[in-house]
This record gives sequence, structure tokens and C-alpha cells, in this order.
Amino acid sequence: MAIEIFSVPAHNAQKIIATRESHYADIKAIEIQPAKLTETICAFANADGGELYIGIDDPTDGQRQWRGFKDPEAANGHLQIFEKLFPLGQSFEYNFLECNGFEGLVLQVAIKKTSQIMRASNGNIYVRRGAAKHKLTAPEEIRRLEYSKGIASFETEIVNVDPEEITNSEEVIRFMLEVVPQADPEGWLKKQQLLVGGRPTVCGVLLFAEQPQALMPKRCGVKIYRYKTSDQQGSRDTLAFLPVTVEGPINTQIRGAVAETIKVVQQAKTLGSIGLEDIQYPSEAIHEIVTNALIHRDYSLADDVHIRVFDNRVEVESPGPLAAHITTANILDERFARNGSLVRLLNKFPDPPNQDVGEGLNTAFDAMRKLGLKEPIITNKENSVLVTVRHERLASHEQLILEYLQDHPSIRNKQARELCYVDADYKMKRILGRLEDRQLIEKVPGTIRNTTAYQRGALFEQWRSIIALAPEVSSS
Repeated sequence: MAIEIFSVPAHNAQKIIATRESHYADIKAIEIQPAKLTETICAFANADGGELYIGIDDPTDGQRQWRGFKDPEAANGHLQIFEKLFPLGQSFEYNFLECNGFEGLVLQVAIKKTSQIMRASNGNIYVRRGAAKHKLTAPEEIRRLEYSKGIASFETEIVNVDPEEITNSEEVIRFMLEVVPQADPEGWLKKQQLLVGGRPTVCGVLLFAEQPQALMPKRCGVKIYRYKTSDQQGSRDTLAFLPVTVEGPINTQIRGAVAETIKVVQQAKTLGSIGLEDIQYPSEAIHEIVTNALIHRDYSLADDVHIRVFDNRVEVESPGPLAAHITTANILDERFARNGSLVRLLNKFPDPPNQDVGEGLNTAFDAMRKLGLKEPIITNKENSVLVTVRHERLASHEQLILEYLQDHPSIRNKQARELCYVDADYKMKRILGRLEDRQLIEKVPGTIRNTTAYQRGALFEQWRSIIALAPEVSSS
């Protein structure tokens, strides 16, 4: 395969030489056997992706140095085996890096998290953990990776309980009467693969058992905590009350968890500039994030969903890392359902909690922006996903407009509305009017009505000090 050669400046070369070996990066000397390097590449692909630089010496008793391949042909042995196991394309990228004054070509291997399990040249499976690779040998370890990749789903596993737990429950009877009144529960559940071999599946129990938490202990509950602190961690001393447990079939559980979280948030106060102030979060953001946590969590892990309400944030932590090819970078654009049947069947309920399938987190992000709050932070941990909703204001509407005008000659009402997530023309007119009154902006001559545009005003250069001295509260 043809590999491009890129020239990098000396300071970038020094950064590569100083690369800290971590969960996402590694360096190797050119003498390391290609077969051995496939273990490292495979480990990155089976975890969260990363970068490997081949051509950096790392002696235990000396300084690192750049010592690459003398020419592209010298790396043929590496590239042939890499291409066979990890083809150049969407998940794997190979480049040669050169730098004046540095010896040879360093081979950069950029690896993305793959949706399939990758194997090294010896047939073994490895995953990256911290700065090392770990070989998976036990069947349960490999099964765990299959769940993580979304190749297998725990929702299809059989639960060894009486089938009447889902064929004759209040939840299934209510659902059948409203959605498929012509069908009988047992026959319909079999067709949906929720009843297999006379036993319910995990998905069937979650959807239709009266008390799934009793049938699958520690696998499907929700715990809600209120910590009276803004510290990084809550403690027993800062716990406002005993954790609230929310149980029941998943449709009921989602609504209960959302309602309880909103209630706890509404009771919370935080210290603001004028004393104790209410903490406000958009209810749709909480709804979507909690729903997302419950329907996309890894039910093979014996843990509950944990919702923690602090003075300055809400944390929603769900068991299991992001599945398949989903990362924190692409989660708003890519789609993958770890529990596909659960998502599909929950959407059949009247007024389902996951009404806009695949758009939940996007809705949450938009709701936060519209309220003038910072976007949620998504953290992909080794065994869980943590979504943090912060009670931190974005820049004011005025500040966003003025910062825009620092880099652009003018702005129109429509552009300003899109920039500030303001939904009405008249609201933006008021904001622009305030800025115009303070001579921070002025109308562009010759623009009227729908074409009215604004440019920097006479006092624009002083806008930061003016805003700081007399801040406006952006409101509708």
C-alpha cells in the first residue's frame, strides 16, 4: 500500500519523541518485530483507539531519540502484516513522518476504536488498559468484550424465572390492550423473541415484569443522591438524605427517575451573586440523559444507574463504556443501540420516553444551550459512561455577539439568533438594541428591515470593560 510521507517541524518531532505512553499512545523502536506490534495495534482497536509511533528509541538508561526507517521500503515487513490484519481505511491509518535533522522515517499508526473484535497475528485478543496491553484468555473476558463492542447483547440472555412474570403482568396486559389488542401476550412475546424456550429474556423482563429488580438484582435499579456540596466527590457527610431507589418496568422506571431527579433539583439551592438561588436545568435535558442511561446501559454489569445531584451539577452514570464504534467525539453524530430490541419495543409504548429515537443526547445538548447553560460533558470510563450537566452559564448573548464581531465585519438578526439560540426575532431585537444604545454596535448603512445588519460601534474596542462594569442579563 502507498503510504504518504509528511514533513513535520522540529517542535512537533520533539513532542512525538516525548509522547507519554498511555491508554491512547505508545512508541516503539524499529527493531520490535512486526508480529509483536500487531498485539499493540489490536489492543488499541479493541479499546478506545490510539496512536502508535514506530521509530522512537526508548532506552531504559538513556534519552529517547528519533531513529526511523531509512526509507519506505525498509518498513515493508511491517506494512504487509499490518495491512493484512488491519486494512488501511476508516479504522486504521498509516503515515510516514520525517523531520530535518532527525534520522529516518517514523511510521505513525492511527487506530480508531473498532466495532469488531480484532486479533493479533498470533490469533490472540488484546485490549489496551492504561499504558499496557492485556491479553484476554478467559471466555468471560471475551464475552465481556463482545458486550462492549455491541457484537453480543445481554438483553437476549435468558432469565430463569416463571414465564408468567411477563406473560401475565399488569404492564404487559396494559401494553397489549393499547398497542396490539388483537394478539395474546404469550404468542406476541414469542414472536418478539422475548420468550425463548419457555423462559423470558432480559429484555422481556425489563419491559414487562412488575419488578425486574427482584428478578435481576443489582442489574437494573436507579439510585438518586443529593449531595450538598460542589466538591468533586460526594460523601456521607454531605448527603442530604438517604439515596432514593427507583424501580419497576423500564417505561415506568424512566418516568419515575426523571420526575424524582427534577424534584430533587428544584429543591436544591446554590450560592449566587445575590445569595441562595434556585438551580435550573431544562427538564427535557434531564429526561433525555436519564432515558439514554437506562436504555443504552450494559445490563450484564451488576450495578445500578447512579444519579447524583450536587450544588453545581447533575451527574448521571450508567454501567458499561460506550459501545461499538461510539466515542465521546462522535456520539452526537453516530448511531448504535447496545440494546436494540429494548429501544425498538420501548418506542412502541404510547407516549414513549424515547420518542425521538437516536436524537436523545442531541435534544439534551440543544436544551442546555437554549437555557444559556454549558453543554453536558460525556466521559467514557472503563466500566461506565458519566454524563455531567453543569450549572454554568455560557457567555451572555451580548458577549457572544461582540465576540463574533471581533472576527466578522457584521452580523444580522437571523445570524445572531442562531448564534445565541434565541428563538424569536423580537427577543434578538431587544438584545441588539441594548448593544446599540451603548455604542458597542451600530447599524450598517443601507441595510433596512429584514436585511438590517450590525457592525462594530464607536466604543466597540472597549466592550470587555463596558460589559464587565455594567453586565446585562440576557433574557427574553
